Amino acid sequence: MTKAELVAVMAQDADISKAASAKVLDSYIETVTKELKKNGKLGLVGFGTFSVVKRKARTGRNPQTGEEIKIKAKKVVRFKPGKGLSDKVQ
Repeated sequence: MTKAELVAVMAQDADISKAASAKVLDSYIETVTKELKKNGKLGLVGFGTFSVVKRKARTGRNPQTGEEIKIKAKKVVRFKPGKGLSDKVQ
């Protein structure tokens, strides 16, 4: 599903315009991003938890040449689905 498709579905479900739906989605994305940057964790009961985790530096391989490369340490976002979401998907 693309962002445009998600905006259209949200607009139809909430009975609002696509422009309003796009604003809401953009606001949600911005808020989640700010919260993860500030506190490193955001939980939505029944949906799941977003968290920021540090990934250690490691050695990898270039798949084309097979030579070893160094992969720098970095922060990544993880998502752990909540029970409500997991039950609905299965």
